Amino acid sequence: MLLPNILLTGTPGVGKTTLGKELASRSGLKYINVGDLAREGQLYDGYDEEYGCPILDEDRVVDELENQMSEGGVIVDYHGCDFFPERWFHIVFVLQADNSVLYKRLETRGYNEKKLKDNIQCEIFQVLYEEALASYKEEIVHQLPSNKPEDLEDNINQILKWIEQWIKDHSS
Repeated sequence: MLLPNILLTGTPGVGKTTLGKELASRSGLKYINVGDLAREGQLYDGYDEEYGCPILDEDRVVDELENQMSEGGVIVDYHGCDFFPERWFHIVFVLQADNSVLYKRLETRGYNEKKLKDNIQCEIFQVLYEEALASYKEEIVHQLPSNKPEDLEDNINQILKWIEQWIKDHSS
């Protein structure tokens, strides 16, 4: 059976991981957190002193994921999206959160002042939504609110309906 590939993207702290894990457990699709994948496989290309984090080796990440993506049925979670091959994804969801909500979530993670400010600005200017629109066909890119528990439930139900419909449309 053919299964779709889904990209969850958005500023750090918007709720991609929570949504992705819950979606995977309810849909049977495979969940991949690119941050974890990179950590486990040491898929890095240096270290960013300013942000205090390793720099992702995008080519190695793509190589690492290629086989799984071509099989289908994968939910990918990452805050960037412009380096993934366009052919990988059947739909892209950009999660968004209000600044006050996001600020609290990132503060809880212990982000330094610069990282906090930059991520909030990234959200204000819809940087990742713009990046998604520039990287994929506009009709497959959708924004989802991610502020409260009810949003999570709504988003899960909406995406599960989409998956079900996609499978129907692609099974002959």
